Amino acid sequence: MNACSRFLVATTVFLTCCAFAQQVTPPSTGHPSLDQYRASRIAVYMDDFGQLARYRDANSSLKPPAAGESRVVFFGDSITDVWKLEEYFPGKPYINRGIGGQTTPQMLVRFRQDVIDLQPQVVVILAGTNDIAGNTGPMSLADIEGNYASMAEFARLHDIRVVFSSILPVHNYTPKSQEFFAQRSPEKILQLNRWLKNYSVANAMVYLEYFSRMVDDKGLLKRDLAEDGLHPNQAGYKIMAPLAAAAIEKALAGNR
Repeated sequence: MNACSRFLVATTVFLTCCAFAQQVTPPSTGHPSLDQYRASRIAVYMDDFGQLARYRDANSSLKPPAAGESRVVFFGDSITDVWKLEEYFPGKPYINRGIGGQTTPQMLVRFRQDVIDLQPQVVVILAGTNDIAGNTGPMSLADIEGNYASMAEFARLHDIRVVFSSILPVHNYTPKSQEFFAQRSPEKILQLNRWLKNYSVANAMVYLEYFSRMVDDKGLLKRDLAEDGLHPNQAGYKIMAPLAAAAIEKALAGNR
């Protein structure tokens, strides 16, 4: 290969790499921390978009529900992921299948593995805040609603009762909360919660109302319920736990 040919090959490789880099580098969202987060997740988005590997081993070692067991799967993002269910629901056969940062399209990918295949009687779904933020890219409310509806339809096909949880409010009262708040429109949260409630009523599902119990008089998350304005602290989960328990009992009663 002569020098000219080597130059042409090297140039072609360089331009191909540049084009590939442009394809996998997420466009700027206008929020530096979100841009950094999305850039750090490129490998996940390309190799295991739904993050099926997270719970694959745990699922394979999980036994089928025992006779009379009312198994419940809590399915969601980081708010579910960090919730220590065994502390708030001691002795209950409740399974945590939350993954931090996830959006509804990611959850839809893993819905069969992490919900249907576990044979629960009830699934409690808490999601949407990361969709509004744009963690996996811009999403319209219609797109988010469609993903919710798909999960509900899949669950009903397998006789799993569905509980749709309202999206939690957010606040901007602390330095840690500024970026999370800027990424999440309170108006979009309200709009999506209205849809979740209406869909639940229209489809004989249980709607779990967290929002009204955690919002302050300014329409934001109460300051003492989350240091970062998004993720509940112990006080926040203490409010959420009895509400979730009541919703699960209502869903189970409907199942019976």
